[in-house]
Amino acid sequence: MRYLLIIAFAFIWLSTFGCSKQTPPGIPVTGGGTTTPVVSRRPASIGIIGDTANVTKAVNGGMVLMGGGTDVETAFKWMMDRSGGGDVVIIRVSGTDAYNSFVNKIAAVNSVETLKIDTRELANNDTVANIIRNAEMLFIAGGDQSDYMRLWKGTKTEKALNYLLQEKKAPFGGTSAGCAILGGFYFSGENGSVVSDEALANPFASNINLYNNDFLHAPFLENVITDQHYLTRSREGRSIVFLGKIYNDFNLLPKGIAVDEKTAVCIDKDGKAQVFGSSSAYFLLPDANKLPEQFLANKPMVWKQNDKAIQVYEITGSLTGNGNFNLANFSTTEANGGTWFWWNVDNGKLIKLKNINN
Repeated sequence: MRYLLIIAFAFIWLSTFGCSKQTPPGIPVTGGGTTTPVVSRRPASIGIIGDTANVTKAVNGGMVLMGGGTDVETAFKWMMDRSGGGDVVIIRVSGTDAYNSFVNKIAAVNSVETLKIDTRELANNDTVANIIRNAEMLFIAGGDQSDYMRLWKGTKTEKALNYLLQEKKAPFGGTSAGCAILGGFYFSGENGSVVSDEALANPFASNINLYNNDFLHAPFLENVITDQHYLTRSREGRSIVFLGKIYNDFNLLPKGIAVDEKTAVCIDKDGKAQVFGSSSAYFLLPDANKLPEQFLANKPMVWKQNDKAIQVYEITGSLTGNGNFNLANFSTTEANGGTWFWWNVDNGKLIKLKNINN
């Protein structure tokens, strides 16, 4: 009987421990790359489709600025083609994992995972930061950019995001609020949003809070402020105020990139931008030699400069990408596929004039 007990114990021990081999790191994957096992507990994860093991793939960098509303599927495909078929990570503060199934149907990737990073504790979690760092593509969902600033700025999540942007150079994008924080200059919305009429009437309204290169550091966007839902929410006037306010606050005059809903600006690794989708994107080029004539608290803005205050290039999107604009130098001579305008502000009213000479 004693021998039977010893044999039974040995059989159980071998079954439990001898057969529970762990997959070693560096296992080759079909199609190239290697897999690395990941921890079973994934803080902040609200859903994953695909392989939970990390895969390392070569990436081809690029940026997507999406204007909100209906997502532009071809812009996601543009990013995914640059991901090498690796791991796609969606980050957000609120909402669901709905992007997982949306992205997964577009092209084959190792995995699609959504992280809901809604506390600073999660934003400082090493595992969360490592999931981000291991991504071959990252996308910031819409929401409230003040939440992103409040919860992610100054954390390990911020460092991981900037690692993707600056070092790994993985394809990276954002929509709506996710787009708003990708410019070096950004409107925080921490005191609420601001509409064009309000901003043009008083450029120093208390809800116009702008920040200068203290969060994300995307290639080609250091001297850019973005705006989104542009035509749908009539934000053209407020973006002109943002340009003037940044000059007033920081003595710097940025460029602007504004994107309407159902539209995306896709920027390749060399800074060449095309516009995908069904509406338009706008490239705003103010001139430091032609500054606002009136920019005072509680006074309507005046920025006329003989009706040639700010050059604006409008590109209407298409399914396969339309137009070209070089963000590496913001050259007016290289731009093609769009239309030039002069935008001016006369006593708080925005005026758009087609530029027939450019």
